[in-house]
Amino acid sequence: MDDIIQLEDRQPARDRIVVFALDNPHYALYLSAVERIVRAVEITPLPKAPEIVLGVINVQGSVLPVLDIRKRFRLPARGMNLDDRFIIARTARRQVALVVDSVWGVHELAETEMVNAKEALPFAQYLKGVAKLEDNLVLIHDLDQFLSLDEERVLDTALAKGAQ
Repeated sequence: MDDIIQLEDRQPARDRIVVFALDNPHYALYLSAVERIVRAVEITPLPKAPEIVLGVINVQGSVLPVLDIRKRFRLPARGMNLDDRFIIARTARRQVALVVDSVWGVHELAETEMVNAKEALPFAQYLKGVAKLEDNLVLIHDLDQFLSLDEERVLDTALAKGAQ
């Protein structure tokens, strides 16, 4: 799997985000959570995985779950295409791959561009913040909140059974 973007320079990562698109809306993750972006490859189904898990991929010898963030964000489902990308990222518990339509790049946030999600959208548990970039609102997501504890346990069991 060839790296599209290798994200080495992480200083200061807290003020930098990786902006990506799903259909038209723009989303982001903090750079500190993102390892690299690669071209999408075929996903191997993982029986008995949580609904949000599309399956697994092999990245340099590591088996990574692929998360369907469209489902988590309640966006319309669509099949994968050749232009899709995987964002390889790390949660507090595991490395994961996220399927996205495109990656816009890394953006450094000025203090005036960022609003704390709990202030702006207190009901949005997956969000860490909202940024206004040019004429777009970008929702900055908390990758550690993508999987519930129950989904984590089910995924651990499915990965363990898949490795046997």
